[in-house]
Amino acid sequence: MTSTDPGTTLWSPLGAAPINEMALSAISHSQAVPKRDSVVRVMRDDGTLDPARDPGLEPAEVVSLYQTMLKTRLVDDRLFALQRQGRIGFHVGAQGEEAAVCAATYAMREQDWVFPCYREQGAALVRGFELEPYLDNLFGNARDVARGRQMPDHITSRDKHYASVSSPVGTQITQAVGFAWAAQLRGEDVATLVYFGDGATSSSDFHSGLNFAGVYRTPVIFFCRNNGWAISVPSEQQTASSSFAIKAEAYGMPGVSVDGNDVFAVVSVVRDAVRRAVRGEGPTLVEAVTYRTGGHSSSDDPDRYRPKAEVGAWLRRDPIDRLRRHLELTGCWSIQEERRFVQEVESAFRAAVASAEAVPPPPLASMFDDVYAKLPWHLREQRDQLLLGPRPPRTH
Repeated sequence: MTSTDPGTTLWSPLGAAPINEMALSAISHSQAVPKRDSVVRVMRDDGTLDPARDPGLEPAEVVSLYQTMLKTRLVDDRLFALQRQGRIGFHVGAQGEEAAVCAATYAMREQDWVFPCYREQGAALVRGFELEPYLDNLFGNARDVARGRQMPDHITSRDKHYASVSSPVGTQITQAVGFAWAAQLRGEDVATLVYFGDGATSSSDFHSGLNFAGVYRTPVIFFCRNNGWAISVPSEQQTASSSFAIKAEAYGMPGVSVDGNDVFAVVSVVRDAVRRAVRGEGPTLVEAVTYRTGGHSSSDDPDRYRPKAEVGAWLRRDPIDRLRRHLELTGCWSIQEERRFVQEVESAFRAAVASAEAVPPPPLASMFDDVYAKLPWHLREQRDQLLLGPRPPRTH
């Protein structure tokens, strides 16, 4: 699905084989997967829903979620192509994790805040983030909200209640807890959702964040994307526990494992967690069992450490294929609609790239902005020296 030519077709609809025990058994032991009967699922193998856990989404809501997931996949494919062409420096994709990423944010309320890891571009799209500011960040141009100071894919939007990505592993966990605690102290009806990978559970911020949230009953949904690998380190080397959700018990909060490739299950579980949070009952740890079918980033070669059989087994559980099967079963989606949607995304993406590439880099003086409310004398002096000093010759 990834192309090195940004002008080629982005997406070819793929049929998905039903999930079965044989496919599940082919998954490598490298992922600590909870027992099958302990993982919350709503979508059955045939595309129908279990009424006992069905969150009751309207058909239009399901179509919207599917479109956002598909858009995330299409944009990922194109951005990897741009990175290989040297037009952007770096990209982190979400291939295989679109359901976990998009559905969790969809289950939150408008006033709630999202604290991403770095693989949650789909969550930003759910919140209404447009392609143009996203591409501005990837190119680090003068329109970039972060003024070109962040790595690519480190987007943020105060208006969308989408916090800035924090690169060090796990630091967003304590940030989300502090934000939720502040809202709690002010008496505001706000909860936070914080994403992190299974590798972040080995960080001190995981312990500090969950311990504090448990003690002070802060309204936080801790959302662990257990995708099997912390770059090249398998989940079994992150924990000896039977799951990541079980760790919640030590912090005095409920923990639940959910099929992260099942949109309906993720929405159901996260909505339950939000209800608990706003009732003052405290945080919840959600473990979304999923898989990244691509590399950790554009700098990673997963073939060096992952067996192909493991990847193949998870490809048969692709979240986009599964949701498409459900939509086709209910008559809410067709191949014609898919083709039209892909063309719309491709056109919008091309326009956003052309616009972002035409914008110059941030001005040099901007590096002194947003540091202090009032720029002190020594920084004003340094800024003046920078602007008046000699410039190296441009090489291109």
